[in-house]
Amino acid sequence: MTPTSPAGRLRRRHLALALPSALLASGCAAPYRGTGRPGEPVVLTLLSHYASGELKEALRVPVDEWNATHDRVKVATKAVEFTDLLTTFMVRQAAGQGADILQPYCLWNGQLVRAGVLRPAPAGHAEEIRRGYGAAAVGSSSVAGRVYGYPTETQTYALYYNKRLLRAAGVDGPPRTWRELEETAYRTARRDGYGNTLVQGFGLSTYDDSTTVGQTLALLNAAGGRFVAADGRSTAIDSPAGRAVLDLQHRLVAKGASDPGVNVYKAFASGQVAMVISAGWWTANLKSLMGEAYHDVGVAPVPLPEADGRRATLSTGFMLGVNTASGHPREAWEFLRWLNTDKVRGATRMSALQVSVGSLTGRADDMRTLLGAGGDPNLRPFLDALAYAVPEPNGPGAQQAKSLLRKNIEALWTGQQSVDEALRTTRRQVDQEVSRSW
Repeated sequence: MTPTSPAGRLRRRHLALALPSALLASGCAAPYRGTGRPGEPVVLTLLSHYASGELKEALRVPVDEWNATHDRVKVATKAVEFTDLLTTFMVRQAAGQGADILQPYCLWNGQLVRAGVLRPAPAGHAEEIRRGYGAAAVGSSSVAGRVYGYPTETQTYALYYNKRLLRAAGVDGPPRTWRELEETAYRTARRDGYGNTLVQGFGLSTYDDSTTVGQTLALLNAAGGRFVAADGRSTAIDSPAGRAVLDLQHRLVAKGASDPGVNVYKAFASGQVAMVISAGWWTANLKSLMGEAYHDVGVAPVPLPEADGRRATLSTGFMLGVNTASGHPREAWEFLRWLNTDKVRGATRMSALQVSVGSLTGRADDMRTLLGAGGDPNLRPFLDALAYAVPEPNGPGAQQAKSLLRKNIEALWTGQQSVDEALRTTRRQVDQEVSRSW
C-alpha cells in the first residue's frame, strides 16, 4: 500500500503566504543542457513529487535563480505524483536512470539506504544539518544515526478544534488532558433521531494514513510510547502507552463520539467535527475551504494523559539527498547547501518555499522570521512542536509496518478486532516485517 502522506495533499493547497520579494526576483531562464564535452556545464537532475500547481511553481523560483546565477552547474527538475514517487525511485535506479538529487518521504529512507540509492551526507554537510535543524527533522533525515540529506518539509501534529462547537457545548477552551478530551468529545458529539452522525466530538477517520496512523502515533508519543523499538527491530506499541491509546479510541467510537466512516477533512471544514489531531499543512487548506468560518478554528498541543506529563507528538517530513549513482555528487551537495542553508532576508530559500505553500521546515529560526508577528496564530503550535516532536521510525520495513498498523487500527475502530487483538496482531505482523528488513 502506498501511503497518502500529509505532503501528498500539498498539491491542492492554495498559496497562503507570499515569498519574500528578494526570493521572487530571480531569473526564469530554462537550464542549459550541456553536451557533456569539456567546458560544457554539468546538468543535475532533481526528482520530486512537486508535479503540479503551487508546488511546481514554488520549486521553480529557486531553481531558476540558481540557473540564472551559476554557469558551471545547472539544475533540471523532474516530477511525478507522490503516489508514484517511491516506485519511480526504485525503477529508475534499477534501470540506471536515477536522478542526481532525490526528494523522498523520510519514511522511506531506510528502504532507500538498504537498496543503495541514497548517498550519506559528507561530513561538512552532515554537521550543517545537525546544527541548523531541530532534532526531529535531523532524525527523519537520518538512518541508524547517519545523515542522508537536507530536511525540507517538516510536519508536526497538533489538535485542531472548532471554537464555536466547543462554546455551544459549554466548553471554555481546548482540552489539555485525555480526560478533558473525552469529556469534550462526548459533550460536542451530536446524532439525529436515526443515529446518523451530525457532529463528531473527536474525528477518527479511516480516510488515509494521516487521519488513521498519524493521529494515533501523535497520541502514542504524547503518552511516552513508541511504535517501533529504538533498535528498529521490533514493535513497541504493545505497551501500557499503546494500550491506553487504543482504549481511548475504542471508547470514543463505542460511545458515539467518533465515526471512522466520515471523511474528517470535509467534515471538519463543514463544522461537523469538534476536534481532530492532524498536521500543520492543513491550516492553509482549511483557510481556503472555510473562508470566514476559519475564524472558528483553533489549534492547541496534543493533549497529554496527565496534565503534568512531558509534551511529545509526531513529526513527518521529506528531505533532499544525493543519489549514489550520481556522477556529480560534489556539485549536487553544493546546490543543496545553497538551497537549504544560504539565507536571503533572514531565511533560507527552502524555508521560504515551504512557507509559501502553507508548510514548515525544521528550521525554527527561519519559521519565526517568515511567519512574523502578523502570521496565522494557528501555525504557532506546530512551530513550537518542532522542539519536542518525535520523527516517524524509518527503518527498511517502515512503509510496510505503517500499512500493517493502519489495517489493525481500522479493524479496531470498525469493530472487527478488540483492543487486545489489535495489539497482538500488530505486534506479530510488524515484528515479522521489521526483523526481516535488516
